[in-house]
Amino acid sequence: MNASSPPSSAALRELVDAPAGPGSPRGARIGPPAGYWRLALPVVGTDAAILIDRRALAANLGLALALLVLAGLSLCLGSVTLSPHEAARALLGQGDAMEALLVGELRLPRLAAGIATGAAFALSGCLMQTLARNRLATPGIIGIDNGATAFAVASVVGLGTGFAPPALALVGAATATALTFGLAGDIGTRGYRFIVAGIGVGAVFGALTQLMLARVDIDTANAAYPWTVGSLNARDPDALGVLWVSLVIGLLMAMRLARALNVLRFSDRVAAGLGIRVQRCRRGALMLSVALTALAVAVAGPVGMVALIGPELARHVSSPRGVPLLGSALAGALVMVSADLAGRLMLAPLEMPVGIVTAVIGGPILLWILLRPTRRTH
Repeated sequence: MNASSPPSSAALRELVDAPAGPGSPRGARIGPPAGYWRLALPVVGTDAAILIDRRALAANLGLALALLVLAGLSLCLGSVTLSPHEAARALLGQGDAMEALLVGELRLPRLAAGIATGAAFALSGCLMQTLARNRLATPGIIGIDNGATAFAVASVVGLGTGFAPPALALVGAATATALTFGLAGDIGTRGYRFIVAGIGVGAVFGALTQLMLARVDIDTANAAYPWTVGSLNARDPDALGVLWVSLVIGLLMAMRLARALNVLRFSDRVAAGLGIRVQRCRRGALMLSVALTALAVAVAGPVGMVALIGPELARHVSSPRGVPLLGSALAGALVMVSADLAGRLMLAPLEMPVGIVTAVIGGPILLWILLRPTRRTH
């Protein structure tokens, strides 16, 4: 590990808890590294403490505040504009019937779907990019989105809308992942081969989706169309509830893997030398990424660019010393809600699906990522 590499969480913890030196009083501790706060934990009989990255904390608080403001705008703006007071009154069940219907039945479920799917896509993208050590390795680019979409569309055009599209989306995502890994041979050491294999697998599943839509009647094709472009309109409340529960659990699991993921940015030998179970960590993060992607596709369809934009935005505003898991989830929710609000307002009263909006803005961002030099840490 060279001198410019960011220290691991374990190294930082040892640095904080190490004795000050031979000439120091017994039990003396040195201060936290620059840019960190040391927070003592109330554990009796120990000097347990955690380190908090100040820049990452400020970035997460800023993203959360921006998301809160945007959520308020999403409840107020649309073909019918409400004041903040009217929207709040409708949320509390004190407004008239029209306001209650508009906010409680139409805009609030849509907002909840946007936050959950955006956070799930971006968190999944951050995990996948960390595993592959490549900023382009997102679920959409490596074919997981298309696999989940193909199986979800198959449940609609072949088995009827009532047959568990979320369950089949999970099966499709797992199938696409297995094919991509099988063709790539490895993850982490062969990042570009992994991406090329994923693009090929995604193209095959995309072609299968188009073939299924071309062979059914127009009404069935219209029912399956939202799954192919990405939309937050009239989402299944049961699938949304499952996604929210899974997102909370997945975020907690990802935070538990945070230390190992920080170290996985280096070589496998370095990670193993620092006590990380490399294969176990990869399997856990991969399963988590696939599950979150599949459940998000089951709710909103393939909105793949969010998995690329969210982590990149989080890395841009957050600290370079760690993997921005929480920041990616917040940034992804922010991007998804922003795109949905823009799609509702730009051509009102017509509505543009959120997947089209993110595709339009995602192209230039993808070029910016490719052309921008990688930020170095010192």
